[in-house]
Amino acid sequence: MLGLLSQSVYAQAKTSELRVEQKVDSLLALMTVEEKVGQMNLYNGFWNVTGPAPEHGGAAIKYKHLKNGWVGAMLNVRGTEEVNKVQRIAVEESRLGIPLLIGFDVIHGYKTLSPIPLAESASWDLEAIKASARIAAIEASSAGINWTFAPMVDVSRDARWGRVMEGAGEDPFLGSLIATARVNGFQGTNLSDANTIAACAKHFAGYGFAEAGKEYNTVDVGLSTLYNTILPPFKAAEEAGVKTFMNSFNDLNGVPVTASEFLQRDILKNGWDFNGFVVSDWASMNELISWGVAKDKKEAAKLAITAGSDMDMEGHVYIKALVDLINEGTVDIELLNDAVRRILRVKYELGLFDNPYKYGNKIDEEKRTSSQAHHESVLDMAKKSIVLLKNEGQLLPLKKKGQRIALIGDLANDKSSPLGSWRLASDEETAVSVLEGMQKYKSNTLSFSKGPVVFKGTSTFLKELDINTTDYTGFKEAVETAKNADVVVMVLGEHGFQSGEGRSRTNLQLPGLQQELLEKVYEVNQNIVLVLNNGRPLAITWAAEHIPTIVEAWQLGTETGNAVAQVLYGDYNPSGKLPMTFPRNVGQVPIYYNYKNTGRPIDKDNNVFYSHYSDVEKTPLFVFGHGLSYTEFEYSNLKVTNTYKTNKEVTVTFDLKNVGNRTGKEVAQLYIRDLVGSITRPIKELKGFKLVELKPGETEKITFVLSSKELGFYNNKQQFNVELGDFKIFIGGSSETVLEGDFILK
Repeated sequence: MLGLLSQSVYAQAKTSELRVEQKVDSLLALMTVEEKVGQMNLYNGFWNVTGPAPEHGGAAIKYKHLKNGWVGAMLNVRGTEEVNKVQRIAVEESRLGIPLLIGFDVIHGYKTLSPIPLAESASWDLEAIKASARIAAIEASSAGINWTFAPMVDVSRDARWGRVMEGAGEDPFLGSLIATARVNGFQGTNLSDANTIAACAKHFAGYGFAEAGKEYNTVDVGLSTLYNTILPPFKAAEEAGVKTFMNSFNDLNGVPVTASEFLQRDILKNGWDFNGFVVSDWASMNELISWGVAKDKKEAAKLAITAGSDMDMEGHVYIKALVDLINEGTVDIELLNDAVRRILRVKYELGLFDNPYKYGNKIDEEKRTSSQAHHESVLDMAKKSIVLLKNEGQLLPLKKKGQRIALIGDLANDKSSPLGSWRLASDEETAVSVLEGMQKYKSNTLSFSKGPVVFKGTSTFLKELDINTTDYTGFKEAVETAKNADVVVMVLGEHGFQSGEGRSRTNLQLPGLQQELLEKVYEVNQNIVLVLNNGRPLAITWAAEHIPTIVEAWQLGTETGNAVAQVLYGDYNPSGKLPMTFPRNVGQVPIYYNYKNTGRPIDKDNNVFYSHYSDVEKTPLFVFGHGLSYTEFEYSNLKVTNTYKTNKEVTVTFDLKNVGNRTGKEVAQLYIRDLVGSITRPIKELKGFKLVELKPGETEKITFVLSSKELGFYNNKQQFNVELGDFKIFIGGSSETVLEGDFILK
């Protein structure tokens, strides 16, 4: 039973919801069909709002639509002055004065950039990830933005796909918790606050499973994969109250998802009772014609609205065809009303009708953007995102004085690439470089050599990168610099624009001349610390076999160099864990920890007829969940208490001890295996983790409670069940666990 206070809060919430619905219905009754369709129309920014209004061409048509109230939202309009002026046209010059949603790709920060989302996910620190999204929302909202096209919650097992940098990796359990954290960070506790923005769970659904890791490609997965792997993070985002969903570019079961009634109506709106709205990805409605399921915009509009796509992003489909479809009775007007009602509801919840200009404040924009507090917070996030992959011989942490250190690599002095992809509002050359970070430690001798250029010219988000494979200028100098050093720190990897949308790769090795440089330096000095800057798992088999110390430093955003230097020098003890498996070579991809056993998992008959490769081990290079520390942890005393029959719970306890000589953090991980199921089950599934900080010699007893939510799965009838029988429990610091137990559900 609810207490009196809880009853009061609940009653107020229900009353508030009722008032919003009444306001939505009242406004809807005043709107013409054209104005309703206009609310479903999302345009990209098309002219300098502070300049003269466009008079000719497509921009003039868009401007006319804006004044007529035929635009519901705009994207890529930012900054207080620009946003307020475009909002003023919609509010003060259109007939009904309905305010605009102002959308923007706030993916891992606005001006002050956190690590790319995949890197943040390596922290396994949900509060830090939530705080990162909160900072992004504060900065973006102060610049007039009230809607972000984030978080991306696509699960992906394929490092060839460039957009893995934008998500949380390969695991649906970890991905679900991170989705919740990011939604809560963007939207806060009250969406009508002036420093919160509406979030958007994308891409619904299956985009991370594009064939061959190729962008915009087809997707072919079964229901088991869809329900047990792909959908859980989306469901978590919906349960967290995310206000919008974005559909994706791929097809599913032969239907482009923009036209998928199964996904958008059957699952999302009817099955999950989602009451926000669905926006298309850029021009994906128009692309129904390219897919070959619609012959023209009119048919594309009919398919999309019937399926449940509520807003058209730059497809010009609804605005050109939907009015005629409604007027001729081809499309039921209730489909139109439902879509518009959803869009208006979000605008009311944001408080835009109370104050359309609340999201643009010049003073707040100047004060909140790139503040010192934000820099400190993203630095903390960056340090937590770094993963120590290997540290043989304890080259790390570096000594604070008396060492001769050679810093080598084009990326070591790069101030733009570490910003990563999706940094549209940030400024070039604003990242702290690794060189700058290491120069702050002045008691060592630091020699820097750039080596050969990795990427020629200036790269931009919209251009392919020109990778250097022939110019060896600086190569010999770098090798000479390494000869007399006590330790060589080599910063190698991808450019920030080598991952992200449209950046699929078939080669996951170090680009350009970097591998050759690494091998030549190794010939003269084997004391190498390899620092990787990248947006996806790389195939670095030679390095893993030869280089004693490897640090996965991703693309860490604005404070990259400070974070890397503080970890290298031991002022921060790394605690990150991989959210994606690293392959030995691209031929293993897709590779992931929660694979199926198959009927022939091992060579039991001493022949070749079992599941394996003939030219490489089937095991990964670095497993999911892997990450070292400057201290060591010991797991012991696993106990499993099975009370599922009486209270539907299984309790797992174990001891975690810091047996090293430094204070450190460990992500203790719990995995299960359902040994016999009605459908094949993975050999391991992450079902719990805890980030624990321990002093040297300190022990903590850790408890996990598994309920039906963790023990069940979806069968092929889309039913969630817990099946009785034998289970195994695995505990450790990665998916290569060290403790094993079992229990039986009866």
